[in-house]
Amino acid sequence: MVFQIIPMSFDFSFGLVTVLILVLAAEFVNGWTDAPNAIATVVSTRALSPAKAVIMAAILNAVGAMSGTAVAATIGKGIVRPEIISLETVGAAMVAIVFWSTLAWRYGLPTSESHALVSALAGAGIAIGGPSVLLWAGWKKVLIGLIFSTFLGFGGGFLIVKFILRFFQHTTPSKARKFFSRMQLLSAAFMAFSHGSNDGQKFIGVFSLALVLGGVLSEFRVPLEVILICSLTMGIGTSVGGWRIIKTMGMKMVKLEPYQGFSAEAGAAASIELASRLGIPVSTTHTINTAIMGVGASRRVSAVRWGVARKVVTAWILTFPVCGFMAWLIATLFKILF
Repeated sequence: MVFQIIPMSFDFSFGLVTVLILVLAAEFVNGWTDAPNAIATVVSTRALSPAKAVIMAAILNAVGAMSGTAVAATIGKGIVRPEIISLETVGAAMVAIVFWSTLAWRYGLPTSESHALVSALAGAGIAIGGPSVLLWAGWKKVLIGLIFSTFLGFGGGFLIVKFILRFFQHTTPSKARKFFSRMQLLSAAFMAFSHGSNDGQKFIGVFSLALVLGGVLSEFRVPLEVILICSLTMGIGTSVGGWRIIKTMGMKMVKLEPYQGFSAEAGAAASIELASRLGIPVSTTHTINTAIMGVGASRRVSAVRWGVARKVVTAWILTFPVCGFMAWLIATLFKILF
């Protein structure tokens, strides 16, 4: 899709402005809980300082978000029927996401904003229009995304690190560390770009959907201004609160060496980028988590701190029902009030 700056009417109602602020709040929280996954391993292995990693992630997230709009279109018009829902529906979904993701961040758990977003949109949509509001075409891609993030993430990390261990078996540890510390800069950059190309597009899609529902856009499009605003918001969120997630992902779950960090990032980023080109929304949290688990398990199963991994998986499982129910409840209240 060719990007263009699309002229937009500035006749924004109070309701539309409120919903857009809520979308940006959800994107900001996404920066807290999801974007740090792109830089967790490069920081934990000390290949890059937190400040430099955040700057790199913010820039490449924005570049990745500009690389296509397939995922934004899936989220914006493929999960729930736009002709049935309203601005209140989107607002209710964003409130649920912000509450749940902030709670998880408080305990250092990396939630999946992909899962939170689709479940919250579904819950709020059902409250307004019933089950018929759901679109199977988009949900089929969400289910395929679960396979991408679980099996390709774990398998990618596992296979890459196995290849490295065999190919570099005669290399001294000091030379290997120095080499992969440099290579990890590339893999972290690739991970940040792929995060933007997939996860960064999701709230861009919701923002554009809100503009359609508010009458600012006559049809679903992705204005360049929206990409820039959402990418900047996510980058600020990462710089403000990302350290908790970086600590859980890169230090608590598995103790990573540079070659392991490179393997996890390369495996996860390749899986995410493939999904982005197919318009499949995947959880970057899920993908990098399973890639890190695959890397740890390649040496021995006990290398993974499964107690921490279990808490992370529990947060994934709870995200779908909790966000869906919360969004349904909030949308029902909005429907009564408004």
